[in-house]
Amino acid sequence: MTRFLITVTLVLLVGYGLVEAWPLWAGPSLSIVSPAEDASFSGGIVDIRGKATRTALLMLNGAPILRDQNGDFSSTMTFSRGGSILTLVATDRFGRSVSATRSIFVP
Repeated sequence: MTRFLITVTLVLLVGYGLVEAWPLWAGPSLSIVSPAEDASFSGGIVDIRGKATRTALLMLNGAPILRDQNGDFSSTMTFSRGGSILTLVATDRFGRSVSATRSIFVP
């Protein structure tokens, strides 16, 4: 009976440790809500919105972006006529990174 209780306790402790450590193993997550891929903006003003979780640093075209405590971010940029590529890079505290790009067009 004692061996059973020790085994159950160890399994619960290991399971809890794995659940708590998962974000450390998972790395950063990045999703872009707006703009859509190949979107067109007649005024040249683009609102960039999305969510970055488990992230220490978030960059948009090489410039840092602030996030709220939920990981939501937004930024407004102005572009001249023609095509542009937006590149977002999320990096966690261990140096792992993910990136996402969007192509936009201003007629």
